[in-house]
Amino acid sequence: MAHASPSQPTLQVWFEFASTYSHVAVQRIDAAIAGRGIRLEWRPFLLGPIFHQQGWDDSPFNIYPAKGAYMWRDLERLCEKHGIPFRKPSRFPRGGLLASRVAIAAEREPWLEDFIQRVYLASFAEDREISSPDVLMDLLQDVGCATASVWIERAEAPEIKLRLREQTEQAIALGIFGAPSFVARGELFWGQDRLEDAIEWSTSHE
Repeated sequence: MAHASPSQPTLQVWFEFASTYSHVAVQRIDAAIAGRGIRLEWRPFLLGPIFHQQGWDDSPFNIYPAKGAYMWRDLERLCEKHGIPFRKPSRFPRGGLLASRVAIAAEREPWLEDFIQRVYLASFAEDREISSPDVLMDLLQDVGCATASVWIERAEAPEIKLRLREQTEQAIALGIFGAPSFVARGELFWGQDRLEDAIEWSTSHE
């Protein structure tokens, strides 16, 4: 991962692999930043600890059926609008812990963004079990990683597990309460529908 120059705008993308709206944001972010000279920093984190702080033991989309029904229909509309493949998963939410650890371990790899996009497609377009190491190895191979099993092994290292916990704690400290969230020049933006606002802020405010 190349280091940003002092003048290069940077956009942090905070995402959770169980997040439905993160699927939309991740699949359309490249087109949204095209020609803007923005460097993306991918920040996987876990929503579970944040939800637990709110007294939830499940996704709010499961806890509140009307909210969940709206979300699934909204997701269908958004994916159709942006040409993003989508199929409602047979199980929700799916565990993204291992995939998040892989993303942490591979933060400097050129295929990281492709892997992140591929994991979301597997979960929200192909109805595949992204918590499975075998599925993740397939996805790593799909994005050109020739040593998929090595990355799965690295993802289980104690230091990688610690870094994901620390990154989740950092998300909480930043005031992040949902995914996707974006941080541009210290400003927090929540939701895939705030992606363009975050991009504008990253390039227009000093």
